Amino acid sequence: MSQKKAAAAQRPTSKPSPSPARSKALPREVRIIGGQWKRSRLSVADKPGLRPTPDRVRETLFNWLASMAGAGGGELPGWQCVDAFAGTGALGLEAASRGAASVLLCEQDAALVAQLQAAKTKLSAEAVRIERGNGLTALERTTAGSLDAVFLDPPFDNVALYEPALRAAARAVKAGGAVYLEAPRRWNDEELAAIGLVGFRYLKAGAVHAHLLRQAANGTA
Repeated sequence: MSQKKAAAAQRPTSKPSPSPARSKALPREVRIIGGQWKRSRLSVADKPGLRPTPDRVRETLFNWLASMAGAGGGELPGWQCVDAFAGTGALGLEAASRGAASVLLCEQDAALVAQLQAAKTKLSAEAVRIERGNGLTALERTTAGSLDAVFLDPPFDNVALYEPALRAAARAVKAGGAVYLEAPRRWNDEELAAIGLVGFRYLKAGAVHAHLLRQAANGTA
């Protein structure tokens, strides 16, 4: 072996310098936009598929709802609401912050239920009830025509859940009530009419298609 090759063989193999350790990301949070708990922050757990409704979308939604309620300041005085796939609880807790008299948060994940209970305690949210279970089942057992608003933000990948959830919500809301739907696509008029709903407002923000829906004039299908 030549001296040059021998020296090369003995030379320690160089390795790329390790990249600096990434600082741990701060816990993700969303904030309540309005009402008595305005600016209060809610933790967002690191769960696959958990997508809190963006602040801008929630602000627009609750302005829409307040216009339906005929109340100023984005308020929903006395409303009865169900947040059927609560996740962080951002939608239901926003409604309670704005004066809803009763808000049921339904969630199946045990860790998220514990987080919702902690948020309820922190805010002293007496109007809020938390139930671990299936949001669709909760809607189906709700008295027909008893709710002012139903919030539907199911997992985007569970496409089979959307139509039954919309049907159950359409039955549960009272005349003049609202169904809010977040989905990975826009639902068209024909699809909604078959369920007994009509589009009232619509917004697209990134991958989120936000629909505010109302009962069709002739009731549910």
